[in-house]
This record gives sequence, C-alpha cells and structure tokens, in this order.
Amino acid sequence: MLNMSQTGIVIAIVLYLIGMLIIGYICSKKNNDSGDFYLGGRKLGPLVTAMSAEASDMSSWLLMGLPGVALAGSIAEASWTAIGLAIGTYINWLLVAKRIRQYTQVCGNSVTLPEFFSNRFRDDKNILRGIAAIIIVIFFVPYTASGFNACGKLFASLFNADYFWAMTISAVVIVAYTAMGGFLAASTTDFVQSIIMSFALLVVLGFGVTKAGGMNCVIENAKSLEGYLSLTSLNSWLDGSGIKNYNGITIASTLAWGLGYFGMPHILLRFMAIEDKNKIKLSRRIATIWVVISMFIAIFIGVVGYSLVKNNTVSGMQDPETIIVVISRILSTHGFALALCAGIILAGILASTMSTADSQLLAAASSISEDIAKGVFGVQLSKKKSMLIARITVIAIAAMGVYMARESDSVFRIVSFAWAGFGASFGPVVLFALFWKRTTKWGAFAGMATGCAMVFIWKYLIAPMGGLLAIYELLPAFITACIAIIIVSLCSKAPSKEIIDEFEQISKMH
Repeated sequence: MLNMSQTGIVIAIVLYLIGMLIIGYICSKKNNDSGDFYLGGRKLGPLVTAMSAEASDMSSWLLMGLPGVALAGSIAEASWTAIGLAIGTYINWLLVAKRIRQYTQVCGNSVTLPEFFSNRFRDDKNILRGIAAIIIVIFFVPYTASGFNACGKLFASLFNADYFWAMTISAVVIVAYTAMGGFLAASTTDFVQSIIMSFALLVVLGFGVTKAGGMNCVIENAKSLEGYLSLTSLNSWLDGSGIKNYNGITIASTLAWGLGYFGMPHILLRFMAIEDKNKIKLSRRIATIWVVISMFIAIFIGVVGYSLVKNNTVSGMQDPETIIVVISRILSTHGFALALCAGIILAGILASTMSTADSQLLAAASSISEDIAKGVFGVQLSKKKSMLIARITVIAIAAMGVYMARESDSVFRIVSFAWAGFGASFGPVVLFALFWKRTTKWGAFAGMATGCAMVFIWKYLIAPMGGLLAIYELLPAFITACIAIIIVSLCSKAPSKEIIDEFEQISKMH
C-alpha cells in the first residue's frame, strides 16, 4: 500500500503522463505526411521554438547529471561545463539559427540534417546523407538510453522499484506520444516540460536551502570543504579520491561543451522548423536567459545537497545524481499538498528526460526512414506507408535504447560522450556548409568521418594515457574535423556555379 506522501506523488506523475499522451494524440491529427511528422510543417512560434529547443537540449542531466557532478566533486567541472553551454547556446542562436532555416528551405526544402548535407553539396549518390544518418543512429541510441536510464533511476529510488521495469515503463510512455504526434507533439510537450522543469528547480532550491539551515549555512559548509568552491580544483569527497587540479587545458576542453551545439540534430531541427525567421532574436533571448538561470540553479542545488549530507538531513548518498529525488522525498513527508508538489518536481525530472528522448527518437527515426530508406536506397512510399514506417522506426530505435539502458550508469557521462560525437561529427560540417562557399562534398565527408573517428580514438586510446591528454574528447575531435574539411576542400574540385550561386543567394538574405 502507498502512504499519503507516495499517493500524492503518484497522482501528480500520472496526471502529467496522461497530459503528455493527450498532447500526442491531438498533434497526431495535424500530421499529413512524414514531412509534417519530422518537422511540423515549419510552423513553430518563437516561444515554443526557444523553450522546446532548450528543453530538448538540457535533458535529464540538468536535473540529475549537473547537480550530481556539483555535489560529488566540487563545482569546477559543473561550472565550466555550464559556462561553455551558455556561450554555445547564444552563439548557435546568433549565427546558425536564421541561416540554417533559410538554407534548408531554399536547398531542396530539406527536412532532416543529412538531407540538407546531401542537397547542399549536390551529392547525387547520397554518400553524405547515408553516413550522416548512420552517425545519428550511432550516437542517438546511447543518448536516448541515458534518458531512459534517468527515468529508471527516478522510480527505482523513489518507490524501491525494480530499475529495469521502471525504465521500460517510462520508455513506453515516451514512445507512445512521440509515435503518435511526431515533431509537433515533441515540440509542444517540450514547451510544457520546460515550464515544469523550471518549477522543479525553483521549489527544490527553496526547500533545500531551508532544510540545510539557510543560505549562510549552505555557503559556510561549502567553504569548509577544501577546494569545493574553487574553479581550479576538484575535491571528490564522496568517493574519497581526494583533491585534483583542474588546469587550463582541462578548463578549455570542458568549455568545449559549447561547441557541441553546432552539431546537435534535435536542436538544429528546431531552427529549421521556425515559422517566422524574423522572430529568431526573441527566441534567442528567451533561450539564453532560461539556460543560464536553470543551469546556475541546478549547480547550486548540488551545493545545497552537500550541506544536507553534512547535517545528516540526507544520509547514505550513494548516487549523487538522485539528490533532487531525495530532496523531493523529504518534501513529500510534509503533508498531502506538498506531496503533490513533490510529485510535480519529480514530473519535472521526467519532463527533462522526455523532452530530450522524444526529440532524439525522431531524429534517429528520420535518419533511418527518410535518409537511409528513401534517400540512399530510393524506397518510394505512399503518405500512409511513410507515416507507418516513421512510427515503426521510432519504436525500433526506442527498443535499442531500452536494451542499452538495462544497466544503470552515470547520466552525465553517457550524455557527454554522445554530445561529443554529434558536436565533432556535424558541428564543423554545419558551420563550413553555412559560412564557407569553398567547402566541397569531399571536404564535408572528411570532416564528418574524422570528427566521428577522433571522438572514439581520443576517448578510448589517447585520453587514458593521462596527463595533459586526459581532456574532453570533443575539443580535439572538433579541431581535427575543421582541419580535415579545409585541407580536403582545397585539394578537391571547387564547387559548381550552381552551388556557389545558391550560397550567394543565402548570404544576400542576411
């Protein structure tokens, strides 16, 4: 039997899940073909564009990964990551959003990122499209798995439930509304979810500070732990590994998280789907402000968590990524009304997970059904069959994600690897395709292949050597990909007049 606090939590979460399914059903009525399913007919307003882009970006690591890192190893890694992401968010909206919106429409009305690459470079054999689609599947399956992982951790720690079944049930709900409503459902639910995530962060922060003895107590406790508030050292007090320096090269590689934005398919799709390109400035302001504030609060919740552990309000903190779950459980013991409030907070964790998982599922599914099946193999489908294939593909990708997420792991670490993969594989190609007219098809191919390969090489072969080489793989992989694009483009035949004229046409629009 559930007690009163658990009942309040369950009611709030169930109502939230039902709401997401209703949105998915309503949006399913607006999808006439796979183009609508994957890009929503390019009809997103400025507010939905901004908040859905950032909610799909922040994912479960905002409410689990980031506070967990700040709690377990001091604020250095979490802070430099957040600074890099804040800068990357602003620059991506400033430079890429409007240009890719215009370019993808002019360039064959591309509805996926791989299709844009193919159309941009007139790749008649669809080599770029096929490789890009494969890369999307490679990195989105583990990325989606991290979201399912977070859901499993949430329910397992909350109700002492079996992790696997908790994770699987959460995945089923995400798949259900995504398969029904497609991109429009994902974007609409992401907007709602961003509001719930904001509520969760604010309430957990306020209640956590109160239980920790007030703001002064939180700050004094953090100061008392050597190096905890330093931006140049790590104090991994929770696992007992001690203090380590956080040097300039490590800081630079952590800031490189911001480079990942230029290659995130699920974020770039939001730019491509904007209805009015002239309202991008408003979207940029909304998105940047929300990202900065939400990440600051998430990190500070980790600091508050340390005080709660120190004053024994929280004991047995085995998994620091569940600190918000633990604080919510304490809140739920203060009456039915606060139990409902705690349920909304926990729904916020679900929201952060779902908002990314649904977008990732769509991007991965479109890569298989649109880019590989149609683009590479030339499979021609009716509108009805195209929608069916799209939905089946979403389910298949989700099944692979569930399989990978069957073992609990660090949400932050899983996301960081997938983020590096997309950032290095696509980020340089997107930037050069949009801003350098001398970029060639083979240059784009070289950049994509080099970036993808270097992520694996650096992480598993070079970084383990330690020392100055033990840095985040995104930075060296991104730089290597840029060099590859420049060298190969200059060594290969210049783009045709048609491609140059199209590039000049886009440039004149700005």
